[in-house]
Amino acid sequence: MARWRDGRGRLVVRGGGSAAVALPLELATSYRARTKGLLGRDSVDGAMLLSPANGVHTFRMRIPIDVAYLDRDLTVIAVRTMRPGRLGLPRLRSRHVLEAEAGVMAGWGVRVGVRVAVEVE
Repeated sequence: MARWRDGRGRLVVRGGGSAAVALPLELATSYRARTKGLLGRDSVDGAMLLSPANGVHTFRMRIPIDVAYLDRDLTVIAVRTMRPGRLGLPRLRSRHVLEAEAGVMAGWGVRVGVRVAVEVE
């Protein structure tokens, strides 16, 4: 498993028989970047990967978000939509958390059992 640094990259979703989807990705791997996450934003360009992480909250967030919990192999183990002001329960097998604007992950093909890839720029 690669060790990432804060920065930008691409999230590649392959699965469900459709063509692969590649989209902008922000990597939040430092404590400071993970703590800030999407706080204070009105929108997200693509997605944000928090790593390591096994749970999130949406306190002080302005927008609802989709949250995908990923295991160590980047396989999706759960997907939830969270409104602002919520505390998500930690997932025991989760090592990474993917966040995006509410409603977009289904269109990307992000669902339980799908494996994603991270390409660092």
